Amino acid sequence: MRRWLPALLIAGALVFSVAVYSRLPDDVPIHWGLSGTPDRFGSRLEGAFLMPVVMVVLLAVMRWYPSRDPRAANIAKFRGAYDSVVTATIAMLAVFHVAVLGVALGWQIDMTTVGLAGLGVLLVLIGNLLPLARSNFIFGIRTPWTLSSEQVWTRSHRVGGYSMVAAGVLTIGAAFIGGALGPRIALTSLIVAGLVPVIYSYLIWTRERRGPTND
Repeated sequence: MRRWLPALLIAGALVFSVAVYSRLPDDVPIHWGLSGTPDRFGSRLEGAFLMPVVMVVLLAVMRWYPSRDPRAANIAKFRGAYDSVVTATIAMLAVFHVAVLGVALGWQIDMTTVGLAGLGVLLVLIGNLLPLARSNFIFGIRTPWTLSSEQVWTRSHRVGGYSMVAAGVLTIGAAFIGGALGPRIALTSLIVAGLVPVIYSYLIWTRERRGPTND
């Protein structure tokens, strides 16, 4: 995926903010609770430009940070997959930003549906790319056990990929469940998806440390 695409998405978000700025209300909803109703409002300036600024900072950090990794050579081996995750993350934030301003403009948008669906798609993408990751300190399932063994890293990321995709599918489905139940399902699936590969990495590291057993 071309590395200039995230910058283009940020530019698009900024252009949209400028285009609608004069039509935004003085108070812009910028946070929603589990019930799907706004629970925090910001100024017109904050609503229009906070998210693009966050996107710029996040992109800069995600582009710079891999060079600080002692295993940067390993990151280079899956840099295309890493860049795809960066682009997808920025794209999700851009969509969310447009939706937030759309709500402020009176568009009929369910922010819970948009947020969870976007998160679910991102999780599915990460889950599919996770097995491509090589041992490093900034991206992936970085436990003491995965970082100490290439075999444990590889197997844990394969399992982690499956659990992340499953969490993504559940999150997409939860996006269309009304009330607070959808976000709770999404949060639970995300927690489980995170715990499964961590526990699995410890178990197979323990087995590897014991070595082969004689029956």
